Amino acid sequence: MELPVIQPGRPGTHDHQPLVFGKIGIVGLGLIGGSIALAAREIWPSSLVIGVDNKDVLETAMRLHAIDVAADDLIVLAEADVVILAAPARQNIALLGELDENVHQSAIVTDTGSTKRAIVEAARGLPPRFTFVGGHPLGGAAKGGLEHARPDLFKGRPWLLTPSGEGSGRAVEQLSAFARALGAEPQIVDPTAHDRLLAFLSHLPQLTASALMQVVGEAVGEKGLALAGRGLVDTTRLASSPADIWRDVAATNVDELGPALDALIAVLEELRADLRDGDRLSDLFGSAARWRDTLKT
Repeated sequence: MELPVIQPGRPGTHDHQPLVFGKIGIVGLGLIGGSIALAAREIWPSSLVIGVDNKDVLETAMRLHAIDVAADDLIVLAEADVVILAAPARQNIALLGELDENVHQSAIVTDTGSTKRAIVEAARGLPPRFTFVGGHPLGGAAKGGLEHARPDLFKGRPWLLTPSGEGSGRAVEQLSAFARALGAEPQIVDPTAHDRLLAFLSHLPQLTASALMQVVGEAVGEKGLALAGRGLVDTTRLASSPADIWRDVAATNVDELGPALDALIAVLEELRADLRDGDRLSDLFGSAARWRDTLKT
């Protein structure tokens, strides 16, 4: 293990919000982890933001002044007050097993993953000095990675918390205060309900947009895509998302995402069978327009 790299001190001594955590550890500095880091450094100048990732990402994070301490080893989290696991879902689950030997004091542990049941269950094996509360900030962007992180990513967006078991009340309060300070709106959700909701609200749209972009791209090629209008561009915005994150999402939500895909396939098959008459198409467009009007934009 190499010694951590410490960022030079920041100007200013007054926090913009009441301090929630003095030492904030973030494992995984992609879009979400990087945005949390940028926001935390901006809101709480007196806090210490500790980033753990590979060396290339850490160099970028230090250049962007997203973190105060950089290391590629979890031992740097020894005195963290909160540990935020912001890597892909299955990696976060694996990281839980390494916290005991690296974090030496009582700490709140949370994550940012898009599925919750698997990690909530895995967290039951943590030592009693840790309090785990599943988390899912619903801020996102078409493209992932630290280069797309920004401190205002979570403003006005839900930040779902999925506590389990007794004794997590204080941790939920602190994480809620943390999320509010970042501009988010914390909400408590059951882990099972979370995974079903997100299968339809997030996971199905992602797979659909990516599949649609592949079908269209392979059918018309680059020259054909040059003729595309805003409809295709807007509809397939999610197709730029990184695959590694979504492989983990699919693998940890198979039982909910599978039926969601089945429901979409059934509607597409109905449309396919009704192309000449268009009755099903008319019903679908009417219903879809009504639901679309209820969406927040």
